[in-house]
Amino acid sequence: MTIKMILDVDTGIDDALALAYAMASPEVELVGVTSTYGNVTVADSVRNSLAILELFGRTDIPVFAGPTHARAKDSFEVLEISQFIHGVNGIGEAQLPDAHRAVEEASAVDFMVDAFHRYGDELVIVPVGPLTTVAAAMEADKDFADSARIVMMGGALTVPGNVNTCTEANINQDPEAADFVMRRAQNLTMIGLDVTLQTLLTSKETAVWKELGTSQGNFLAKATDFYIKAYETTSPHLGGCGLHDPLAVAVAIDPSLVDCIGVNLRTDLEEPTRGRTIGDPERLNDPKKTSQVAVGVDVDRFLDEFMTRLTNLARSS
Repeated sequence: MTIKMILDVDTGIDDALALAYAMASPEVELVGVTSTYGNVTVADSVRNSLAILELFGRTDIPVFAGPTHARAKDSFEVLEISQFIHGVNGIGEAQLPDAHRAVEEASAVDFMVDAFHRYGDELVIVPVGPLTTVAAAMEADKDFADSARIVMMGGALTVPGNVNTCTEANINQDPEAADFVMRRAQNLTMIGLDVTLQTLLTSKETAVWKELGTSQGNFLAKATDFYIKAYETTSPHLGGCGLHDPLAVAVAIDPSLVDCIGVNLRTDLEEPTRGRTIGDPERLNDPKKTSQVAVGVDVDRFLDEFMTRLTNLARSS
């Protein structure tokens, strides 16, 4: 059965790889891309998403703009560390021409709610940036939290964060939205640093894309090589770059890629642990666990599928 997917991106480098994975997957009908802030501004996320879709010949996929800042803030500025990891333009300074089409007039929140009602159980929502848009959709529609299937990239349960010892970057952008979603969503899967930092790409793989000699392969290689170089500074012990966002897309397609435990989650909102994703003690003994947290991943199978799908996509586009 075809999976209808909304990918909610703050289009940096691993978001670009997640977009490519979704486009490369025959099981997926990507019904829309919603753009949020984080690695870049919403405006740059829209620009990058439209340009990447056009590069791969998918101008049929609409792009929608989401809220421009966190729930508890009045504005957003890209962090210096985000520019170091993803480049000032968000895609590793790879140059893509502006797309020949514009962002949709409807908001990302309205589109997400409308798609939820249109597609029902066929739809999976994959947020790989801050959860601001998803939280707004929950507020906008009374049934969304109870019934929407959400596979998110963010958080860290059994490992330290990548912002500080407690906090993962996507959660750090909007802890209030994360807590709102985690307390209300009834079908949430968290793909956090527990598993994404086990799925690593190296320059050996990007060389495969370069050898294709296509504009699509060159883009994937250039952007990802920038990402790998940043990881050599920020996380030299890993030996590659984490495939955070693509893994969330892959699990939305094939949940058997990960081993999960059931947890009723919350996000801490007060210092010193602000942004920590952890079990909610008030729901510890509830028999129903509303979230599944990935704690193990079939690394070899995922990496093989990732490289096969993206290489075929870059070869044939």
